[in-house]
Amino acid sequence: MAYIKLPELEEMDPEIQKLAREILEKTGKLGEIFKLLAIRKDIYFMTDNCVKTLLLSETELPYATKERIALLISKENNCPMCVDVHKNIAKMLGMSEDQIEETLKGVDHINTTEEEKELLRFCIRASRKDNYKITKEELEKVISLGYTVSQVFEAVTITAYFNYINTLSNVFGLGK
Repeated sequence: MAYIKLPELEEMDPEIQKLAREILEKTGKLGEIFKLLAIRKDIYFMTDNCVKTLLLSETELPYATKERIALLISKENNCPMCVDVHKNIAKMLGMSEDQIEETLKGVDHINTTEEEKELLRFCIRASRKDNYKITKEELEKVISLGYTVSQVFEAVTITAYFNYINTLSNVFGLGK
């Protein structure tokens, strides 16, 4: 139960209501994050665009890598609601139950390349409050593993997105 009263369908902007009805038809419920974002139409659509662009579109990083970032950062930020949501999204995008569980155990437990593990560790490091201490050498190390600057930029952008959405969820008590 959220710390604040979240808007019900009839209280939402008509454009958001239309999307909410589509979600309700498919899933039977609206998540608390949807309701929270519906407080402000501008913020809702900005966030929706981020999700579509970063997570649901085919980009330079594979879906599995993007969902691993989502799960790891949400776990790092102690956001159980986001972890649960992304376990389901990861399944929808083709990750197995075993892949999801090994991701939640931590980077060292993931059955993937050492290069991807280093990228994931870099993302976790980038998610922390002291990310201003990241050095040029740390960034160059990840790039030297075969990632392009654009791919690392995408991974860090996804990391930043999860810091944003995890903060909203945690501050407003979603899923509690």
